[in-house]
Amino acid sequence: MFSSFIPPRQVTIGGAAAFVGTTPRAIRHYHQIGLLPEPERGSDDRRRYGYEEMIQLLWIRRMADAGIALDDIRDAFADDTSDGDSDVAGILNFLERALVARQAELEQQRATVQRMRAQGSRLGLLSDVVSDRLADLPDGTLRQNDLDTLLVTERIFGALGAAVQASRFIALATHPDLREHADRVDAAEQSLDDTVAVDDPRVAEVAAQRRAFEAALHAVIESSGLAQAERALFDEGAESHPAPAEDGTATAPACRSTSLAETVRMMPYEFSPALVRSMELALELDAPLTT
Repeated sequence: MFSSFIPPRQVTIGGAAAFVGTTPRAIRHYHQIGLLPEPERGSDDRRRYGYEEMIQLLWIRRMADAGIALDDIRDAFADDTSDGDSDVAGILNFLERALVARQAELEQQRATVQRMRAQGSRLGLLSDVVSDRLADLPDGTLRQNDLDTLLVTERIFGALGAAVQASRFIALATHPDLREHADRVDAAEQSLDDTVAVDDPRVAEVAAQRRAFEAALHAVIESSGLAQAERALFDEGAESHPAPAEDGTATAPACRSTSLAETVRMMPYEFSPALVRSMELALELDAPLTT
């Protein structure tokens, strides 16, 4: 049997701040300066934050940690045509000169900025063990959604967990047929909205599609040497990038006092009951092959 939960579709400002690693006061400041649009309010007149707001908050926090001023982050996000990356690259030219004058405590921030400039995207804001695995992918093959997923994984499971998950996106980026297969399955899962009952036959059909895709993905990861690279990561980097502790405590810096299960539940997703059931069925189909 598989335990399951339905994640919240929206969280309060306190929950958003706890997951992102900031404070409600800081988030209110983001609203005041126009960095983050005001979200809708619930029946209790409290702000509610969904998946898209949480992703933007995570990027804001990561950029701020890299030393980018909030006003510059706001201007970068305002440039929808370039997804913020071209503006950020220009900001970083100025920022690097400022970082040179600061001492050893800022070296990690400076390295992050340099990686981002070299790679030309937000990929450089991820931990080096993650971005290094993805740096040689062909231009345009890595999607923003891929980076979003890695950002969330790194937040919950740490850099090593995200570095291992990077194999998934390397396989998708280098195998167009597999990427097309993934898009079809994603579209099928998105069709399982709130109008679909959990016992609808389509739920099981989509679960089977997900299971078939994951099997194909696993085969590519194994045959291409990506699985071997994952094992090398564990052998060489387990001490530098520790996995979650046995007691379930998350290792991300701002989540040390929060259990892994609690941290996972902080992130809201638009999962309908039908989609949750389909995900459970896909896991059950996978169980005979993984035991």
